[in-house]
Amino acid sequence: MSHVAYLGLGANLDNPAQQIADAVELLKKASGVEVLQCSKLYGSKPLGPQDQPDYVNAVCKIAVTLSPQALLEECQQIEHEMGRIKKRHWGERTIDVDILLYDELVMQTADLTIPHAQMHLRDFVLVPLAEIAPALQIPNIGTVEKMFGQLEQSFLKPIQPE
Repeated sequence: MSHVAYLGLGANLDNPAQQIADAVELLKKASGVEVLQCSKLYGSKPLGPQDQPDYVNAVCKIAVTLSPQALLEECQQIEHEMGRIKKRHWGERTIDVDILLYDELVMQTADLTIPHAQMHLRDFVLVPLAEIAPALQIPNIGTVEKMFGQLEQSFLKPIQPE
């Protein structure tokens, strides 16, 4: 059975736009994953420490036959394969691939929370998600469009891949 999931991708080291493009290519090759649509790339200021480069972010819609846990493992494998470097909490990284949504599932385990915690408050998630799925319902929260409209401010800028 196929499920629809949304992934958030972010990077701010070693040519971040290329890191995201490479992660999408690895997703396309992953067993049980079909990339259906990806947003444009967006530049954003770091959420955490400000003494790091700006981020590049995107959101991808995928069809997946994997369980949420297996999808998490696939995302982590892609990060590992790409040599993910995470120096500190909310710090710089070569690639981050997060599960934002998986169908209408609501779940929380020690290593996975769906919908992704705080996604409805983060412009670097909502702006690209609104681009590809504005009417999408975030379980227990509301539509992407509604959450996007409630953002107090957004500093995201669409960027062209390098």
